[in-house]
Amino acid sequence: MGRPMHLWCFGHFGAPILVFPTAAGFAHEWDRQGMVAALVGLIEGVEIKLYCPESNVAEAWTRRDRDAAWRLGRHDAYEAFVLRELVPWIRRDCCSTSMRVAAAGASLGAFYAANLALKQPEIIHYALCLSGRYQMAHFTDGHRSDSAYFNNPMAYVAGLRGAALDRVRGSTHLTLVCGQGAWEEGCIEETQRLADLLAAKGIHHTRDIWGHDVSHDWPWWRRQATYHLTRTFGRSG
Repeated sequence: MGRPMHLWCFGHFGAPILVFPTAAGFAHEWDRQGMVAALVGLIEGVEIKLYCPESNVAEAWTRRDRDAAWRLGRHDAYEAFVLRELVPWIRRDCCSTSMRVAAAGASLGAFYAANLALKQPEIIHYALCLSGRYQMAHFTDGHRSDSAYFNNPMAYVAGLRGAALDRVRGSTHLTLVCGQGAWEEGCIEETQRLADLLAAKGIHHTRDIWGHDVSHDWPWWRRQATYHLTRTFGRSG
């Protein structure tokens, strides 16, 4: 990335979960927004361990003073950082050379989690995606390139077939969660559409649509994350 990267960690033992922030991009976001406190039972019960890096959403996806090719290049650099530096560091921290990790995120962080799980299923075995955006052509102004295609789940999932599809089918699971209330416009439609694509391709997933009172906001994401991470990683789940 060409600069130091911040990483906040919570827990001493348990299933490693790589947490991607929203568009704010801050490593401390899940702590500041009460997500860590909501998950304290799983963390102190040594059932999960959270690894929360900063991201470069504002550089790669929401920035408008640089062209799409440059911004996609910055996303590719961040993905390389995650795969070549961060995941090996997590594995060393967990005293394993090959341990697979889970991923999680809300809003644009959900895109990061889903995108990584779908492209790197041998590394990411599970992704919890809350109120995500998955049609990334909205952010790239019609730019066409391999990077634009392979960072747009709505495009490349539809094109998966053969050995590439089998690789995803056999190795990962996505949990797609979204409310139907305030500020979920776009997210609910894209969540449903991605779930439909996963179903059509036979890719393991859970579709969990919450009610019309459920908004695109932290109080609901705390409840959703607690529910699904407890079901997936909690000993009583």
